[in-house]
Amino acid sequence: MKPLAKPIVAIIGRRNVGKSTLLNRIAGKQIAIVEDLPGTTRDRVFADATWNGIDFLLVDTGGLEFQGESTIEQEVRKQAEIAIQEADAIIFLTDAKQGLMPDDEIIADILRKTSKPIFLAVNKVDSAKQAPEAAEFFKLGFGEPTLISAYHGRGVADLLDRVVASLPPSTPEPEAPAEGIKVAIVGRPHVGKSLLLNTLVGKQRAIVGTQPGTTRDAIDTVLDFGGQNVILIDTAGIRRRGRIEAGIELYSVVRAMWAIDRSDIALLVVDATEPLTAQDAHIAGHIEKAGKGIIVLVNKWDLIKEKDPQSYEEYVKNRLKFAPYVPVLFISAKTGQGVKKIMPLVQQISMERSMRIPDAEVNELIKTAVETHNLPRKGRKILEYYSARQTGINPPTFQIEVNDARLIHFSYERFLENRLREVYGFRGTPIRLVFKSRG
Repeated sequence: MKPLAKPIVAIIGRRNVGKSTLLNRIAGKQIAIVEDLPGTTRDRVFADATWNGIDFLLVDTGGLEFQGESTIEQEVRKQAEIAIQEADAIIFLTDAKQGLMPDDEIIADILRKTSKPIFLAVNKVDSAKQAPEAAEFFKLGFGEPTLISAYHGRGVADLLDRVVASLPPSTPEPEAPAEGIKVAIVGRPHVGKSLLLNTLVGKQRAIVGTQPGTTRDAIDTVLDFGGQNVILIDTAGIRRRGRIEAGIELYSVVRAMWAIDRSDIALLVVDATEPLTAQDAHIAGHIEKAGKGIIVLVNKWDLIKEKDPQSYEEYVKNRLKFAPYVPVLFISAKTGQGVKKIMPLVQQISMERSMRIPDAEVNELIKTAVETHNLPRKGRKILEYYSARQTGINPPTFQIEVNDARLIHFSYERFLENRLREVYGFRGTPIRLVFKSRG
């Protein structure tokens, strides 16, 4: 089945009206960092959500409160126009305690020009006694507002009932031009992703500029490598979370994450002339959690005078300790140095991800590993091993049956994973171990 392109619901409003709290409430988990301070940096600005059986992507567009007349007009318009363009429905969030503010009216003026569904919500109405305070928001011209308390959950269900009723059904994403290995090219802005795509394809396929963030959408390009189709997905640069600029960059992040989810293998491009950043690790973490293959490409290696690839590879793996299986290639998208090594490694990782091991071999390997290692225990209870088998590929997944899965510590899981890698390789791909308690 083809992946579905989910409808987008954007939350728009001034700073500190509770957008992050509402996002957390709807998503059902703590996604955004919430503090009662204006302009608090968020850990994430988007989340998958489901209501009444309808899946959608929820986006917090950031606070729209500015000082200075020219800044208000320029920044509010840019943010609102992108939200209008990309979103299928918009939640316009206001604050009952602060009351109707001039910036609310500016946002409303912009939103009234769109045909997209607009749902006015007045937040921080914690009890029925506060309802009269919300009467002034009728002036915005969006009809009766929904009174909610994002913190307590009051009225949020009513708001979501209205929102999802307006959403278009999820539609299949456009078919890839051909079947093959899907490879996403991801990384921070200005690390050379589009130039790498051009070098791989051998012609000017993507626009390459000197400014970061040139590519705005994921672009699919088919590359015939040794008779096998490789579908290259070029994405816009992923900015550091919490510093995503208003407008286009935010939606570029959304598309980049979708590109990773669509892919089989992700090429994480980093800049050899800069230290690895927390954002590089965040991107790698998303790839790992999505169960995708990964190759770290250290680009601009031609600019490094004193080259020491072994030390740099150790440095990369030290920063990405959660994914020690990651292969590292040193390349120059500009000169072509090392680029020829990428596709053979992509094919190898694809084969490793699709490898199936006979149940008897898996069972014997895990049994031997368990017998030669101290068994986990808790109090008087000690781990007992029964059987193991492979249950899936892409990524390789193994089910291990024991007496009590709660006895399995992360370190013991890593020990068994390393044993599988020693024997079967699984280079460049995460392995999933599923522990099942008998009975």
